[in-house]
Amino acid sequence: MKLETERLYIVPCTEESIHVANEQGYNSGPHIVGHVENVKQDKDLLPWGAWYVIRKEDDIVLGDIGFKGKPNEEHTVEVGYGFIEKYWNKGYATEAVQELIDWAFQTGEVETIIAETLLDNYGSIRVLEKLHMKRVDSTETMMNWKIEKNRSK
Repeated sequence: MKLETERLYIVPCTEESIHVANEQGYNSGPHIVGHVENVKQDKDLLPWGAWYVIRKEDDIVLGDIGFKGKPNEEHTVEVGYGFIEKYWNKGYATEAVQELIDWAFQTGEVETIIAETLLDNYGSIRVLEKLHMKRVDSTETMMNWKIEKNRSK
């Protein structure tokens, strides 16, 4: 399974891809390692967790994106993302997350995608705005966002 955009490959995190990313010096955090372990118990989790974002031109891992589990009873998933700082402000996050959102809506299992970001994470806020996500509410430190299937484009 692999998603593809003009500049990127987006691949689910597996033991093999963790090894490749680690060889490049990419820090595969506990959310990635935990997801790979969970997939060993339930293979259906594979697309509903962490994915690596790889630049096509040189096969470099730029960051990771993904969902925080399978769709719930309301057909909702939460998306998250993180990129190496030197790849910020180049449109990679927007391009990758848009592709993942499109894929999720095409599965027929998802009607709503939510996200959260820190109030002062202006780069992440801009990504969510470019993805046409709508701010639904906020706390003292976080903003909550969503996009519904019929409003994705």
